[in-house]
Amino acid sequence: MTVAAARDFVRGEDAAKPVLSRDPEQLPVELPRGSELPADHDPLADGILMLHQKEWLEDRSDLKVAEKGRRTGITYAEALDDTIISASKRGEGGDNVFYIGDTKDKGREFIGYVAHFAKIVAKELVAIEDFMFEDEQADGSTKYISAYRVRFASGYRVEALSSNPANIRGLQGIVVIDEAAYHRDVRAVIDAVNALLIWGGKVRVISTHNGVLNAFNELIREARAGKNPFKIHHIPFQAAVDNGLYQRVCLTRGWTFSIEAQAKWEQLIRGSYGAREAQMQQELDAIPADAQGAALTRVVIERVKDPTVPVVRVQLPDSFKSLDKSMREAVIRDLCREKLKPILDKLDPDRAHVFGMDFARSGDVSALKADEIGQDTVRRCRLVLELRNVPYEAQRDILFYVGDNLPRLSGGALDATGNGGYLAEVAAQRWGECIVEVKLSAEWYRENSPRYVEAFGDLTVTIPADEDVIRDHQALQYVNGIIKVPDDHRHKGEDGLDRHGDTAIAGILAWFASLQMTLSYGYESARPGASDSRGGDDRRERSIDVEMRGRL
Repeated sequence: MTVAAARDFVRGEDAAKPVLSRDPEQLPVELPRGSELPADHDPLADGILMLHQKEWLEDRSDLKVAEKGRRTGITYAEALDDTIISASKRGEGGDNVFYIGDTKDKGREFIGYVAHFAKIVAKELVAIEDFMFEDEQADGSTKYISAYRVRFASGYRVEALSSNPANIRGLQGIVVIDEAAYHRDVRAVIDAVNALLIWGGKVRVISTHNGVLNAFNELIREARAGKNPFKIHHIPFQAAVDNGLYQRVCLTRGWTFSIEAQAKWEQLIRGSYGAREAQMQQELDAIPADAQGAALTRVVIERVKDPTVPVVRVQLPDSFKSLDKSMREAVIRDLCREKLKPILDKLDPDRAHVFGMDFARSGDVSALKADEIGQDTVRRCRLVLELRNVPYEAQRDILFYVGDNLPRLSGGALDATGNGGYLAEVAAQRWGECIVEVKLSAEWYRENSPRYVEAFGDLTVTIPADEDVIRDHQALQYVNGIIKVPDDHRHKGEDGLDRHGDTAIAGILAWFASLQMTLSYGYESARPGASDSRGGDDRRERSIDVEMRGRL
């Protein structure tokens, strides 16, 4: 099939609708459709299940959600799991399973998987029953829903309901909501099935995205922000391809696999979307449409600004690194005592503190954000420190001074990407397990940025009332559905120099550090000639040139 032919499957002209039909029978032949399994197809044979399918099956969480691209095999894996569960006795974890798809065809496809797996895996011959599910409505009336069912010798059953039952609270067992984003009221369905947990039920939510404002995307955002206990599995189409999806297509179709054929196949699937890149990213890459643009508005940011929070900015001249080592140490020591000690001395000694630090050596600034953890769990910023053109060892010494003087230091997260690895490593060596060395990546941002952004709406974080810090947070954008500062982003600070949203990244790291908090303990440095923990006199203190002082 050519790309042009594949485009014949496009349904309608409305960009808000799926580009490829949601009816499996209307998909291009090259796109795996499911329920077309050879009679001897064994899902447990070597090389059949892909990595993401195994990870889904191995996750025994009561609540889990699959944020996926189209036809990536999660419904297949879920049907296998549900077959084994329903075929098992009560003492072996057996239970009823209720599958709720967005269309009748999806229910028939799912129950077809179950019937096949029952024969191959559970060694049972089961019949697919077409019956009417009696659904009691909120007003007491009864509505009948077309449904499919298979029964097992264990006494349990798998039922595939063709639409959302109003009386879902009356079901007991495992509920699977497939293509949740396309249900009429997925929020109501999810709220209803949560009642199943009371009697040991479980909930599985599986879907591609259907817009950034859809309730399914809200569920994902809340889970990533730690507001609900759903375990998230992010499975874009590319991950499935990397895990061997095309090889499985070849196996079921009888095609000959080759890297070249796989590339043409993937190009065909993506090409079928034509110019609708946003729709392609939504359906294949698990990026909700309209998930682009600013993550935080200025209005939201300014709601949490605190004018009492100090921002300390240090910029060193190029000549600093050419000074004698003892002079460099004296400059940094005096800088810390003049600019940082008065701030650190005022911190509450009874409260836990954490910090996040985004590293830069030249061009951008190294940014450190230190937060106090309140009894009310609000992360109150107590210091923002920016270092521009500061050499590695000087950054190390300044970081050590701040960390040693943060009361009850309970967590720190440092950018360990590239040259930042040095600073992160020495911090971990100094303060031990409370320090996390973070390799910033798309996946790390995916998991951690939403938590920080949600905190602004919840008023559970504060930042300085500082124009540069506010604009840094305005730089947080949705980049391919992930909240981060775009790699090529630059804006001018109040001093006319380039910035890269550095304090916003430090803020995300500080929030992450607060979630990893360890028990705090008394700390006293054992280093010879060290200052006391509150910045007392150091015998090695040296005077510095007045002119150099002024340049700091």
